[in-house]
Amino acid sequence: MTPLSSVQNVRTPPGLSEPFRQLESRLKSRTARVAILGLGYVGLPLLKAVLQAGFPAVGIDVNERKLEKIRQGRVEEYYLEGSVFIHALKDHRLELTRNPDILHACDVVVICVPTPLSKQREPDLTYVLEATSTVARHFHTPMLVILESTSYPGTTRELLHQKALQQGFQTGHDIALAFSPERIDPGNLVYTLESTPKVVGGITSACGYIARLFYESFIQDVVQVSSTDVAEMAKLLENTFRAINIGLVNEIALICERFGIDVWEVIEAAGTKPFGFMKFLPGPGLGGHCIPVDPLYLSWRAKSLNTVTRFIDLADEVNRQMPIHVAYQIVRILNTHHCAASKSNILILGVTYKKNVADVRESPAYEIASHLKEWGAQLAYYDPHIPVWHVKGETIPFVDLPADWRQLKRYDMVVLVTDHDDFPYDTILTHAVRIYDCRDALRKRGFHIDPKQVYVLGTPTAS
Repeated sequence: MTPLSSVQNVRTPPGLSEPFRQLESRLKSRTARVAILGLGYVGLPLLKAVLQAGFPAVGIDVNERKLEKIRQGRVEEYYLEGSVFIHALKDHRLELTRNPDILHACDVVVICVPTPLSKQREPDLTYVLEATSTVARHFHTPMLVILESTSYPGTTRELLHQKALQQGFQTGHDIALAFSPERIDPGNLVYTLESTPKVVGGITSACGYIARLFYESFIQDVVQVSSTDVAEMAKLLENTFRAINIGLVNEIALICERFGIDVWEVIEAAGTKPFGFMKFLPGPGLGGHCIPVDPLYLSWRAKSLNTVTRFIDLADEVNRQMPIHVAYQIVRILNTHHCAASKSNILILGVTYKKNVADVRESPAYEIASHLKEWGAQLAYYDPHIPVWHVKGETIPFVDLPADWRQLKRYDMVVLVTDHDDFPYDTILTHAVRIYDCRDALRKRGFHIDPKQVYVLGTPTAS
């Protein structure tokens, strides 16, 4: 966390309005009251950082059950220490509520609501529209409002700035409006909220300064850009870059299967080049809230301006094909062992979208399971992070493998979708009849595998 003294040394830009000078003073003295709207994977870590920086804070969420869990300090799924919230509530430095009327008494509001896709795979700004309308009803001078929810360029201008103008507020003088993309990586203990550089852009340069001053209270490196549009676009570029490169390496994996080449060995060999190559790994499909979703916000916005997005659309097509490719390969391998899909028992190991997290958002395990179910397979799963898992309205049986790992012998195929570090891979190898390894998890951990037992995505064994 940046020391208070260094925050106080941030130079005030010339021509700052009197309302902004008042807000500047409250931010530097950490007496500004900060409201976080939306207490999920983005909002809750931000609330924790704000409290630890010394600000009085308000957490607002429509889910009373979630608020009660925070009051009790039950926030393990967000990889946070619950005592921070318990102590802040006891000291009256934190208020948790569903009532947005409290925004009248807040100096800073940060909007951290979801931005999912619709069933038509188009941006669904329902939550952002509701949140910005709610905040706009409580605009007052001075006030800083920051949108952190990922969206296409122009969102902050169109939803917040226009509302301010309609109500007679002067952005950059009465109210500071900014966008700062979240960069939360659940479970990452190296790049935390405080240690990951923070991009921020304001509607005006003065707005950007006030927003930067706020974030510099608890984030080590804050990068101010020229506008909210630039900040919005930067976030989309980050995740579009990843989605396209993952799509590329997934396509290479499928090619290698047909060529009888081990894609994992190919990637390791290419990775020895010290310049001009960045290592990406194939997998069973994209997961999480950002990478499968954010590029489509950019694609949708570009198409509305009659601009084509060939790379984005092609990468999305390739990545969305991966779960069905995995499911098809599993069924094909079972057929070679005279086991029809409709008569097979399949266990899925790991159903979260990435290892070592309790987050199933957009997990490829869901699509893999859906296809296998459609083909008649009997499914079960084990994931130490997810005690209950539903696929298309049906609860998939949870198998308590730690009670007896020999239960693996009952299954015609064990599908390793997510390679959690706490899986006993040697025990899995000992008891599983067949394994389809979507992550090359076994060989990466130094195990010698029998190609007649272990089939690895992107290798001749899976072709």
